[in-house]
Amino acid sequence: MTEAAIRHRPGTPCWVSLMVHGLDTTQDFYGALFGWKFVPVPGPEPLSAYVRGVLDGQEVAGIGQLPPERRLPLAWTTYLATDDADMTAEAIRCSGGTVGVGPLDTGVDGRVAIASDPAGAVFGIRQAKARTGGGTGSAEVGAAAEVGVGAGSRAHGTPVWNELVTHDAAWVGTFYRSVFGYDLETTGRDDGADVLTLRLDGRPVATLHGVGEGLGRVRGSHWMTYFEVADTDAAALRVVELGGHVIDRPRETAAGRVATVTDPGGAVFSVVRSAGR
Repeated sequence: MTEAAIRHRPGTPCWVSLMVHGLDTTQDFYGALFGWKFVPVPGPEPLSAYVRGVLDGQEVAGIGQLPPERRLPLAWTTYLATDDADMTAEAIRCSGGTVGVGPLDTGVDGRVAIASDPAGAVFGIRQAKARTGGGTGSAEVGAAAEVGVGAGSRAHGTPVWNELVTHDAAWVGTFYRSVFGYDLETTGRDDGADVLTLRLDGRPVATLHGVGEGLGRVRGSHWMTYFEVADTDAAALRVVELGGHVIDRPRETAAGRVATVTDPGGAVFSVVRSAGR
């Protein structure tokens, strides 16, 4: 991929990353499931090792090794682009969010921070330096994005969409609008779900899905990464074969056929065969 300093529009989901305790076994899982190859690179402290998953020459995701003493729940983290990580971190604080880590420099990657919104959902901000990130939400997206899944790159194993699952989408949406300047659009659904689409320059880049009391106590509010697959049912079966679990079995949605699964370490993500693929 190019090393030119191409920047995403601020607020665009631009990278996904996973911090784990077993880096080798995690690479084995995602390599077998998605066909990723892995390239070791300098990662942010205090990680002892960090790799990027590469698919068809494109870096699509990062996986880092946590220190043994840090026994944290494992989760994929969505990063939102910014042109100034320090200013965005201050805007997060002023808007009712929390900055837990950083901003800090990460070598060739630029400057990053880990934050949480007022409902507790964790996300990252990323000020790019030389690399462009995985491009989730950055490509032109089609009608499928209106209901939650992007229609940009559709190669098997590519992150194609990011969705915030929370108690009240309208309430937390004001936080993201204040920090990143999104336009918020209510998405009509027959089931009356509380769903907002985040738009930048008229383009959908993510969704907020309010599920009220349906939000599980264990995970709480969280960002969900969707990975494109050639066959959702086959991918769900493969997850189990590789030591993961299926949380929500494959189901048809307006965006395509979706299943929610975990890797062997417990990190939750969704696999989707996008509608119209």
